[in-house]
Amino acid sequence: MPRSVNHVASRMRRKRILKHAKGFFGRRKNVWTVAKNAVERSWQYAYVGRKQKKREYRAIWIQRINAASRQHGMSYSQFMGKLHKANIDINRKVLADLALNNPDAFTAIVEKVK
Repeated sequence: MPRSVNHVASRMRRKRILKHAKGFFGRRKNVWTVAKNAVERSWQYAYVGRKQKKREYRAIWIQRINAASRQHGMSYSQFMGKLHKANIDINRKVLADLALNNPDAFTAIVEKVK
């Protein structure tokens, strides 16, 4: 009895990987073994990058809040400490947006905290 091989599934698998490798340089875009390694590595970088993006945004928010709070005579840590003592629950994303786009509202929050 001849050996039965599922060429449909293996071709689909290869096609999917090569589709993800579109735009890669050199043999990484069209040679199966090279493309598979490159695509798997790119998926790892993408996974890590999704975590790093969250860290980077938080760092940007903190820098913006720090800059805005220093204009009112206090550091970031002092401002956040007083904010928590005053039981004002506004996250860093909203505070940074207020500091950048609506300085009057940020000033009102600082005055309430002081």
